[in-house]
Amino acid sequence: MLDHAILKSVAEQMLTASLVEIEGRKFRVGQTGSRHFRTVRFLMGGQQYQAIEQNPEKPSQWGKLAREGHRVVQIRNISTQKYVAVVVDDRIREYTR
Repeated sequence: MLDHAILKSVAEQMLTASLVEIEGRKFRVGQTGSRHFRTVRFLMGGQQYQAIEQNPEKPSQWGKLAREGHRVVQIRNISTQKYVAVVVDDRIREYTR
């Protein structure tokens, strides 16, 4: 189970600041390759995750929401390389199989 409070905090902080602070630890917000979307790697529950700002040009439902002005952040587990959740504005949706 993911900590929704931490995910909301990470998404909000990464979209508005250059550092994300979680439980006293600071993580630097960087940018992806040529598209310059915001991204940050962080620790949560002993696992490393990456939060990535949604590309609004993608044809997915998340890209459409980003085009409409919503704040969309994808969350990826670094060890499994799988996307585990999405944060849209202040709502979390966990991906399940």
